[in-house]
Amino acid sequence: MDGQHYGKGTMKSRDIYLLGVDIGTGNLKSTLVRGDGVVVGSSSRELTTQYPHLGWTEQDPDDWYLAFCETLREAMNQAGIGSQKIVSVCFDAATHTPVLLDKDDHVLRPAILWTDQRSTEQVESLNKHHGDRIFQIGYQKANPTWTLPQLLWVKQNEPQVVEGTRKLMIAKDYLRFRVTGTWETDWVDALGTLMVDAEKRQWSRELCGYIGWPMDTLPPIVSPREVVGSVTAHAARETGLREGTPVVAGSSDTAVEDYGAGAIEAGQGVIKLATAGNTNIMTDEAHPHPLTFTYYHVIPGIWYSVAATNSCASAHRWLRDQFFQSEMRESEHRKMNAFEAMDEIARDVPVGSNGLIFHPYLLGERSPYWDPFLKADFIGITMRHRREHFVRSLYEGIAFSLKDCLDSVLSLGLDLQEARIIGGGARSALWRQIVSDVLGVEVLKPAVDDASYGAALLGGVGVGIFQDERDAIRKCVKIEGRNKPDPRSHEMYAKLFQIYKKAHDQLVEVCHTLHEFS
Repeated sequence: MDGQHYGKGTMKSRDIYLLGVDIGTGNLKSTLVRGDGVVVGSSSRELTTQYPHLGWTEQDPDDWYLAFCETLREAMNQAGIGSQKIVSVCFDAATHTPVLLDKDDHVLRPAILWTDQRSTEQVESLNKHHGDRIFQIGYQKANPTWTLPQLLWVKQNEPQVVEGTRKLMIAKDYLRFRVTGTWETDWVDALGTLMVDAEKRQWSRELCGYIGWPMDTLPPIVSPREVVGSVTAHAARETGLREGTPVVAGSSDTAVEDYGAGAIEAGQGVIKLATAGNTNIMTDEAHPHPLTFTYYHVIPGIWYSVAATNSCASAHRWLRDQFFQSEMRESEHRKMNAFEAMDEIARDVPVGSNGLIFHPYLLGERSPYWDPFLKADFIGITMRHRREHFVRSLYEGIAFSLKDCLDSVLSLGLDLQEARIIGGGARSALWRQIVSDVLGVEVLKPAVDDASYGAALLGGVGVGIFQDERDAIRKCVKIEGRNKPDPRSHEMYAKLFQIYKKAHDQLVEVCHTLHEFS
């Protein structure tokens, strides 16, 4: 069904609108994009995350649909358009997140998020008995982020759920199912389950067999740009969309973020400062490594290698909530919000925060350590340190963690020619400059960097508004800022990074011991 709805050039770009919807870890966002790439309306809703036990993170999938209905109406009101002008709908979400449905298409249990750490024992077992084959087939090493060990945990602890499962969906697929009634996933989210043969792009009977997962519960795998259905009459009444509006498969949030930021060729990179932090490099072939993630791009023939740190903007938010409550209260009466106030006071703190170093392991750590028991810390605290030092140190510590990530990707022999910086944290000019100085690379900030924007453009490709994926980027993506590394700051950060690494190595045993008291 690729691109069959709208012939190229048959409609003026200012007369058509593309809807992109992103299920983020903390928020759902709906964005309306005009055919020339201009955002005309957007709205977001905070999502409720449940933490029923230490290390568990879950959400109710039906909350996503309610948030979508609310944000869509607000986005249309903001844009001042009716649903008849929306020509495509495309969803994205964090990958790995399984939604299990019964024979009546009812959700059987809350969705386990990628941040969830409950499957640590299952990961150890899978790696012990099948680790080499899992990596060989799926191009990834098992860890609690992936769907495969999550489902093994469900099978071992909630067998009645598995017995009742008739359909497995990933987060964005469930939301799309509520709109179209169709059941499929794209090749990126499929790979993110760790249940796919990466070379063949099809479900692996061997990988599924390691956890005894029934193959008939797995959806068909399609291209991210494929038109898979249209808005049903029932969904039209509930959402306000026009019945029959084409719906495109969509993909993972990271895949459409990289795409929407304009990273579409080998050698281009993306640095993400969001709930988690990522360093991604686009490649023209797969480079699987046990310490990184290897993903398909939404563009056929392109891959990207990922290294990720668990706590980025989430750590920023933690610092705000714990130590800047007065600024949060005052933000309602000031033009400057609490995050901007934190930036303001940290701006004059010298490089290195007067010897204060932060390890951002508030949720354990992924790349390059893959250690769920690591703990965050500030080290080097003296009487001279004030709140502003802790803000800058947090920015620097997360930048050091991103350098850890980037170094692990570059060690694969990849070439980084250009880096684009995205995510909520990228709005901070101070943080962008620190990242540039620590990494020693120029970073480019796209004018729009939200995942929902990339999803909207992908939807336009699917229905034929653009010639292909690259055509959409050339026509729509704009760069609004650049940060070049300061040589003196980069030199100082290189020395501090060695201290950061040495402190990490010496504190691992302490962190593991402290975990017994968590």
